[in-house]
Amino acid sequence: MALQTPQAVADAFFHRIATAEDVNEIAELVSENVDWLVAGNTQSVPWIGRKHGRKGVAEFYAQIRAYLSSEHFEIKDILIKDKRLVAIGELASRVKKTQKLIETEFVLDIYIENGLITRFRMFEDSHAVSEACL
Repeated sequence: MALQTPQAVADAFFHRIATAEDVNEIAELVSENVDWLVAGNTQSVPWIGRKHGRKGVAEFYAQIRAYLSSEHFEIKDILIKDKRLVAIGELASRVKKTQKLIETEFVLDIYIENGLITRFRMFEDSHAVSEACL
């Protein structure tokens, strides 16, 4: 049974981020033409920037797992209007190389069409993320 509602897709997406051993399981929820962007300093933070297709999204999560240890990830609220979903939350991640802790609030701006994520933006304290990687 395909997931169709934005809420159902988001629930599956967040669940897979937390539990999927294979990052391709996460990427299955995005369109092959997804418009995916996490802004920031791509010179010091290898996992951010623009990603293309399911392969790029799988790479994003593989890099996060390679470079970070998650200490806290919480969605505080989800707002939905038509195809747009906005998730507001907070996270704490430790950079494996530097052992510095990134603590930031974040907003995810996601579009979901025909049961797939077609657009993804993450807004966070990109300066803090960059500094923690140095």
